[in-house]
Amino acid sequence: MSRGGASKDRSDGPERKCIATGEVQPKYGLIRFVVGPETQIVPDIAGKLPGRGIYVAADRVALDTAVAKKLFARGAKMPVQVPENLTDEVERQLARRVVDLIALSRKSGRAVAGYEKVKGWLQMEEAQVLIQAVDGSGRGKTKLSTPHFGSYIGWLTSDELGLAFGRQTVIHGALASGGLTQRVVEEANRLRGVRENTVASAAGKD
Repeated sequence: MSRGGASKDRSDGPERKCIATGEVQPKYGLIRFVVGPETQIVPDIAGKLPGRGIYVAADRVALDTAVAKKLFARGAKMPVQVPENLTDEVERQLARRVVDLIALSRKSGRAVAGYEKVKGWLQMEEAQVLIQAVDGSGRGKTKLSTPHFGSYIGWLTSDELGLAFGRQTVIHGALASGGLTQRVVEEANRLRGVRENTVASAAGKD
């Protein structure tokens, strides 16, 4: 796997074409949209809303291009209303989805937070994913390393991780293998593509 998360060699699952880039790729790397009752484009982050899906790569540039060039109307084959803040709304919903999935992992005993607990999981090789807040101390974060053949998530804020773990703020977290872990990694990677600025800030961790 890459430091960012899921294996870049993964190719399983149904594929769809991005209306902005023209590339065909697995659905887990795309954002699905549908046309709402009032012909408004609606993000379908969970991929469960009824209607014909319109897909855009989980990438801020691709999303902004789709909005600017009015590609949603072409994809829907009809005039549609596109919110001006669509890309920001996608980012917000993706972040919420990642937080919710981590919270579910915590409740099932597959996630821990706090430097000492995370360090213990890493030493015992219990951790499959290392999570660190983008706004945490760089010096503190370098003391922990991504699990061998594991994944790293470093573009959530300490407040967002706090929500996931039921605390005010969290800097260090870890996920065990199995359960929802693969979904957390995939959703976090979608968020990474859309959350351009925070990824740039976290680049120093790699």
